[in-house]
Amino acid sequence: MSMTAIGTTRIGILGAGRVGTGLARALAAAGHDVTLGHRRPPETSAADATGSARPIRHADQRTTAATTDVVVNATPGDSALARLSALDGELAGKILVDVSNATRHDPDGLPSDLCYPGSSLAERLQQALPATRVVKTLNTMLFTVMTDPAALATPPTVFLSGDDAHAKTVTEGLLADLGWRPEWIEDLGGIATARATEAAVLLVPHVLRRHGLKPFAVSLAR
Repeated sequence: MSMTAIGTTRIGILGAGRVGTGLARALAAAGHDVTLGHRRPPETSAADATGSARPIRHADQRTTAATTDVVVNATPGDSALARLSALDGELAGKILVDVSNATRHDPDGLPSDLCYPGSSLAERLQQALPATRVVKTLNTMLFTVMTDPAALATPPTVFLSGDDAHAKTVTEGLLADLGWRPEWIEDLGGIATARATEAAVLLVPHVLRRHGLKPFAVSLAR
């Protein structure tokens, strides 16, 4: 991957699951300064340098938010609003890239309904964090596609929602470092448009039950 025009960025990833870890490794491999934020302080500060141009630092989520410039929310969407609202001081003045979907789940663990019908997690985060510039993206695909979009046979689409033009430009640069081509990026407009892409998650359980964990993305065909 090539470096984005914005150069090396201090990026904090909140959430150390499959999504957060995958994004951390891909962004570090692109040359960014990445800190992976854990719910609890990690037992060691050892860095994960596997496949990365820079080592990945590990910290608790509050430290991660406080010491980076762009913060990615990869925490569970149903509890993200309360978790990130508690970090309002650390997130003030930052760009917050929200990749989560706030859903309730069926017994099999797959999404069944939206937590914020008629709204979205991204809108609620922007309301709760007025000093933070929220951008919604990467929430309409299987997590593997986030960092390897070219693996799909059909060109995928990644959507952007946000009120701040500069924050979306920075986010587009990071998407480019993850392998997203400019023609695959669709800017939908303000943060209110995130309710459309978050609602698309209701397609996911039906796709996964029929096909399993095969890479896919919700895409525009033109």
